[in-house]
Amino acid sequence: MLKEMMENVRNKTPLIHNITNYVTVNDCANILLACGGSPIMADDSGEVEEITTICGGLNINIGTLNKNTIPSMILAGKKANELSHPVILDPVGAGASALRTNTANDLLKEIKFSVIKGNISEIKTLYMGSGTTKGVDADIADKVTDENIDDAVEFIKGFSAETGAIIIVTGEIDIIANEEKAYIVRNGHSMMSNITGTGCMLSAMTAAYITANDDDMLEACLASVCLMGYAGEIAYKKMKETEAGNSTFRNYLIDAIFNMTGDELEKGAKYESK
Repeated sequence: MLKEMMENVRNKTPLIHNITNYVTVNDCANILLACGGSPIMADDSGEVEEITTICGGLNINIGTLNKNTIPSMILAGKKANELSHPVILDPVGAGASALRTNTANDLLKEIKFSVIKGNISEIKTLYMGSGTTKGVDADIADKVTDENIDDAVEFIKGFSAETGAIIIVTGEIDIIANEEKAYIVRNGHSMMSNITGTGCMLSAMTAAYITANDDDMLEACLASVCLMGYAGEIAYKKMKETEAGNSTFRNYLIDAIFNMTGDELEKGAKYESK
């Protein structure tokens, strides 16, 4: 299953429109190229609808909001909905400021999202309409653990039913769920939190996966999350072998995704269904 999802991305080379943040825009472009997709970055309201029209999927990331890009996100999202293109929302830092929280809530009202991906604090903020995060990181009180995972799964399934979107919650334990089924993923390495952009890269890559596998988006999300996490494990091992640092780790992470085979992903993925 995961192998098929990966091969579909590489065979179809989906063109993904990214309205993302300027901290990680280059990494998002490179991760799309590494996984087999193709990136385009456009955030001016004068062209976002046109760019969305020529693309297969849309990735909206609110990491560095400003008064110019918010209207562009809504325009692009509505155009993508009109064209029945997959759309993913990454509500980076929702709960950290009123602007981020209000914008995320407004986007949910204006746009039908195929996937919403964030840490548990960001997702809870969207559910409640307000919340707190530690900057762009999850609040420690919200952490998903083996002890509370069943409750977390039920909450995420409920939010999926409310929004109609697949929900991806990232952290030490990742959860991917629609209203009926959930996957628990245990791939990844703590080193991934020592570079900027792994979450943003995952959103961009997931946009490619759901675009190339739009008939089975839940499993497409699973494949993308497993791929990112397993690539992190491979990158950390190589970093230790070469006595490198966090900047090199980022490059190794992208390389691992570029070089990954479907058989390797099937073997290395650690997940279970709920």
